[in-house]
Amino acid sequence: MTRVLSGIQPTGDIHLGNYLGALRQWALDQHEHDSFYCAVDLHAVTVQQDPQELRSKTLETMATLVAVGLDPEVCTLFVQSHVPYHTELSWLLECTVSFGELRRMTQFKDKSTKQGDAGQEHVSAGLFTYPALMAADILIYDADRVPVGDDQRQHLELTRDIAERFNSRYGDTLVLPSAAIPKIAARVMDLQEPTNKMSKSTDSAAGSVGIFEDTSSIAKKFKRAVTDSDNEVLFDFDAKPGVSNLLSILGAATDRDPEILANDYDQYGPLKTDAADAVINVLEPVQQRRAELLSDPAELGRIIARGAEKASEVASQTVHRAKSAMGFLPLK
Repeated sequence: MTRVLSGIQPTGDIHLGNYLGALRQWALDQHEHDSFYCAVDLHAVTVQQDPQELRSKTLETMATLVAVGLDPEVCTLFVQSHVPYHTELSWLLECTVSFGELRRMTQFKDKSTKQGDAGQEHVSAGLFTYPALMAADILIYDADRVPVGDDQRQHLELTRDIAERFNSRYGDTLVLPSAAIPKIAARVMDLQEPTNKMSKSTDSAAGSVGIFEDTSSIAKKFKRAVTDSDNEVLFDFDAKPGVSNLLSILGAATDRDPEILANDYDQYGPLKTDAADAVINVLEPVQQRRAELLSDPAELGRIIARGAEKASEVASQTVHRAKSAMGFLPLK
């Protein structure tokens, strides 16, 4: 059976783009593949985090993964830092990837540039090297498929390069993964700035829809979504990014083709209303289920502990295999 791996950072508020572009697909994949999903808390600390908030956000993220339909009896759900083999394999991969490859990673360049010339001196080394940790997250579970947004292609390509180099040096050890990118709503755009991806860290709160946001607030944001002045409903992201974003969201929420949906509308108002209603319809059960889980910390703790145990069983074997291939002396 094909194995799938993906993770989400326990920072910020999980938004509609996370749900339609990734989480909902994970819930479908778990029934077709051997699936591993996690809260990547080690990735979160590449920038400074408040300890209490990190703990609470990690719990909330795990509750969210269950609430969106991931079944801990069907797939493996775990917190990344609960499986220490991730950091062990990450070091082996850091010694395989080159400085130049890491320096060319778009996310590092973008985030470090925002710090300014003086601020770059204070960017953490972890922000620079974390693509090796991301590669370890994938390779440690022998993942064949990685559900990612199209903006994560570069990281997956680097993971494949690292695995190929490792195998070339030390023999066939690591599985080369491939990307699995949803055809509809792989990237949900900001409702106010539809040329920008909806983001947890956006400065435009009016353009981002949290999946646990009050439904009246969600409806208001869609009503105020940016479109254009001519009122023609057409699915064309280049010419009409705002309208196309609404169609894409509606299509993903209703499992319909956004190009075909465009034929049902001749005004923006009904499109905005229908998109809001469809989003609220899919989010309300998720909101209710997460509230139930957070009110039962013992059950949530059991799910997390069992997931770490299952993940560690697989991860330990990969690390042992990689260390043996590299020539490390085994512990007798």
